[in-house]
Amino acid sequence: MLQIVYVSTATRHVSAVDVADILDVSRRNNRRDGLTGLLYSDCNRFLQVLEGPKEAVEAAVARIGEDSRHRAIVILSRRTIEQREFGDWDMAHRQPGADSAGFIARVGEMVRSASPNVRATFEGFASVRNAA
Repeated sequence: MLQIVYVSTATRHVSAVDVADILDVSRRNNRRDGLTGLLYSDCNRFLQVLEGPKEAVEAAVARIGEDSRHRAIVILSRRTIEQREFGDWDMAHRQPGADSAGFIARVGEMVRSASPNVRATFEGFASVRNAA
C-alpha cells in the first residue's frame, strides 16, 4: 500500500460549508477507491494523508492537483506501508473561536495510530496553524 502526505494552500478562504462539501465528495470517492486517511483544514491550508492501493492513491493525488481550490501542493511524505494507519477517514476542522486546546487534543487522538513522523506532522501543523 502507498501512503502520501501533502500540504496545500486554499486559493480562497474555504468556509465550513465548502469543507463539508469537500468531505462529502472525498468520502464517497475514498470509499469507492479503498482509500483511508485524514484531512486537516483550517479554512486556509489543507494537510492530508491518503493511504491505500498505489494506483488509487496516485489517482486521488492527481485529482487533488487539478482541483482549483488548491495551490502550492507539496508532497511531504511518500512511503510504502504494510498496513493502514488510518482505519477511518476523518476530518479535522477548527471553526474560528473554537476551543484551541480541545482541537489540538482531537487531532492528536485522530493520529494516535500513525507513524511517529506522520503524527508529528499533523500535531505540529495543528499547533502552528492554531497559533496563526
